[in-house]
Amino acid sequence: MKIMQKQSLWTQAFMGMSLSSFFQYMTHYALIAVMPVFVIEQMNGNDWQAGLAMTFFQIGAVLCRPLAGKWIDEYDSRKMLFLSLGVFLLVSIMYLGAADSLYFLLIIRLLHGAVFAIGTTLVATMAALALPATRRGEGIGYFAMFSNLAMVVGPFWGLIIIAHYQFIILFAGCIVLAILAFWSGNRAGVHSVAGQETTKKSRRALEWSNFIEPCALPMALTGGLLFFAYTGVLVFIPLYAKQLNLTEYTSAFFAVFALFIVATRPLVGRVFDRSGANTVVYPGFIFFMLGLLGLTQVEGPVSFFLAGSVIGIGFGALSPVFQTLAIQLSPAHRAGVATATYFLALDISVGLGSFFLSVVTAHAGYHAMYFFAAAVTGITAVVYYVLSAKCYTAKLAEAGD
Repeated sequence: MKIMQKQSLWTQAFMGMSLSSFFQYMTHYALIAVMPVFVIEQMNGNDWQAGLAMTFFQIGAVLCRPLAGKWIDEYDSRKMLFLSLGVFLLVSIMYLGAADSLYFLLIIRLLHGAVFAIGTTLVATMAALALPATRRGEGIGYFAMFSNLAMVVGPFWGLIIIAHYQFIILFAGCIVLAILAFWSGNRAGVHSVAGQETTKKSRRALEWSNFIEPCALPMALTGGLLFFAYTGVLVFIPLYAKQLNLTEYTSAFFAVFALFIVATRPLVGRVFDRSGANTVVYPGFIFFMLGLLGLTQVEGPVSFFLAGSVIGIGFGALSPVFQTLAIQLSPAHRAGVATATYFLALDISVGLGSFFLSVVTAHAGYHAMYFFAAAVTGITAVVYYVLSAKCYTAKLAEAGD
């Protein structure tokens, strides 16, 4: 009975962290879709000001992501979780007064980005450490599925709300989501994951290794390149669909995308744990590339949905694997910094991807942009091949010592 309990996947701790992640990400993605509309229509702003609202969030997230990992490994993570989710709730309440001033809105977005980085890094780290080692690939895959679903449900929910109600109803809904994130995370009954090998000296030190985990960097780079290419889907699909006169099918595209992530996730996780990362990663690269190339050939709803399903299979296979490897290749007491390092790479990559892919689109069109994203995916496969070989060689040498 004791062994069976250790091998359990869907524990109260894991479910609590997964749901808290879902509600935090759902709020984030709903506001991504709605914030430009809010700034322009409600605040009588312009495109540049709408862009500032997005940029300030990203600044807060990028600045605090490394600090989050350091704090998780050094301090009582349960208290940090309570504090971060509590501040997340307070920031959500502040949105009710956001329409009064652009400066106030930018402050809120900066704070939101900071507390979002800390909160999501916390729940991801604690979820990973709550999993049995033999099922960690499968478990992190399921955990990632919650944020993937939020990526679809959040924008859909946000746009539906503002289409039928005032913005204050949306912000009230975000407060409810923040309450659910707080409740889910703090009722999970997890143990603190503060590093046992941390010393007072290391807490005071300002060395870069206290904020970035070197062992996680190879997979962080690989995951970052993947998300750079994925930005073409996350950011540009609505605009591409509009050009193709398929705007009414945009929500359905993301629904199909999410459906195939969910449908293939159990198989992907089990194959990873039983046969190793490569049996999942290389087929994932192939599917993801084919899906991006499929977007260049879209002629109607059927081919649009087909591309979405293939991208869903590929992205659903790749994303959790790199996160799992970043943690597995790092020392156990550095799990927080490793998770933060990985997420920091994603934060930066999405920002860079949004900029560079928009430049490609402006000069060469959407077809060229998706060809370029597919090419980046191919390069990512080569980078993974080189870096993973070095990582495993170093890991084996370390084990031999």
